[in-house]
Amino acid sequence: MNYKIVTDSSSNEYFLENIPYSTVPLRIRTVDKEYVDNPDLNVREMVEDLKSITTKSSTSCPSAGEWMEAFEGADCVFAITISSNLSGSYNAACMAKEEFPDKKIEVFDSLSTGAGMMLIVEKIIDGIRQDLSFEEIVEQVHEYQKHIHLLFALESMTNLANNGRVSPLVAKGAGLIGIRLIGKASDTGTIEMVSKARGRNKTIKNLVSLIKEMGYKGNKIRIDHVYNEECANQLKEALLNEFPEAKIVIGTCKGLCSFYAELGGLIVGFEDL
Repeated sequence: MNYKIVTDSSSNEYFLENIPYSTVPLRIRTVDKEYVDNPDLNVREMVEDLKSITTKSSTSCPSAGEWMEAFEGADCVFAITISSNLSGSYNAACMAKEEFPDKKIEVFDSLSTGAGMMLIVEKIIDGIRQDLSFEEIVEQVHEYQKHIHLLFALESMTNLANNGRVSPLVAKGAGLIGIRLIGKASDTGTIEMVSKARGRNKTIKNLVSLIKEMGYKGNKIRIDHVYNEECANQLKEALLNEFPEAKIVIGTCKGLCSFYAELGGLIVGFEDL
């Protein structure tokens, strides 16, 4: 049996080394332009363009046909999607799965995005390298999902509010000078606001406190940012002061996550094992 991992592009990773892997793109649309979240996208240009427009922009999920195309080329496929409570990507992947009755395909609703999705991908890769069966990997991953958490710190929530992911009243808080809103992915994959902080240092302090409260013990943690590497590195250093052996990876948000997290945003995924 040969394996393949497929995610939608909200995973923030277009390529992986030494493992069959592909992404299916989400799309960001304005009145007169469409941005396809794939390796050809100039994310910085998109972020700057979106800052300059006043009309509402939106997103769309991959089609079932795009998922079907990505499922080709392997007998066993692990698909991971952004939370089904934020996008129709999961439903589209499940529809595509039905077209391959002779393949082993498991579609995981990450109940997360970005860094949280990549923790699931890494767990699948661990299972493949351990030569586990498809069924064993699926069982392990479903159990592992109970131990994944996602936090975010955002300087703007305009796009989240405009697309119904948070209330406009909540989003207004992030529009105040120096205020960053801190939230988390709920157990059902929705967005819950947790706190707010003024300034970078207070934001980092609050994030570290929340990460500890949510059970982090110094194992895997991923920090994705939207052109805010300095803040991501500051969070990394603060975590290493508390957990010197922590396994921390810093990455960049691609199109979809950059659209929702907006410029300066951080998305943090970690395990409580």
